[in-house]
Amino acid sequence: MEKTIITVVGKDTVGIIAKICTYLSENKMNILDISQTIVQGYFNMMMIVDTSASSKNTSEISDDLDGIGSEIGVTIRTQHEDIFNSMHRI
Repeated sequence: MEKTIITVVGKDTVGIIAKICTYLSENKMNILDISQTIVQGYFNMMMIVDTSASSKNTSEISDDLDGIGSEIGVTIRTQHEDIFNSMHRI
């Protein structure tokens, strides 16, 4: 299993989750875990996604999601699980 961590932050608007989930589905990526909150109008989401069935690598996924984020006015960051874990190790 190839896990990728996706974080989304920005002003809450209609369709954020729908846009991201549509992209993931169209590219054969499965959501393993998801956490989402809205605090005083600001949207924050973290997803753990299985990308092993996708033909795209982490860099391509990151570029695509960055473009989607620009379209809908949020910041989307994508990291392979290994990189995420290395950055957050004490």
